[in-house]
Amino acid sequence: MSHLAAERAQPLPRAHYRVFRSITTRWMDNDVYGHVNNVVYYSWFDTAVNATLIEHGVLDPERSEVIGLVVHTQCHYFAPLAFPQTVQAGVRVAHLGRSSVRYEVGIFADGAERTAAHGHFVHVYVDRTTRRPVTALPAALHTLLESWR
Repeated sequence: MSHLAAERAQPLPRAHYRVFRSITTRWMDNDVYGHVNNVVYYSWFDTAVNATLIEHGVLDPERSEVIGLVVHTQCHYFAPLAFPQTVQAGVRVAHLGRSSVRYEVGIFADGAERTAAHGHFVHVYVDRTTRRPVTALPAALHTLLESWR
């Protein structure tokens, strides 16, 4: 077996993730090859994390003093998805730092037990005005993200 084959990403089970959100695919998500285009998955990553933070009251996109900026992202694809279809995005926190968080996100076909795609992104939480990293995450945000580990 080659070195690359040994490191090849594999689909992950639902049990890997802590919180889930259903997302409905849209007509415009399909590309000319008849499946959801790769860039849409990154939008789903953002939607899954940020919508859940908003629902828990730890993020107000218009007023929060601390906001998360994406500094790194990656995705592995295993099975095609297409419109019309409902998918579920599973989220967990893989790393919780002083000012940064690495979210792992899995995208599942409706009812599937393994990811059709999964990846991660890193938020660096910054002061909204200065755009400088915070010295510590707000307490409510930190507490919520701890529960996603």
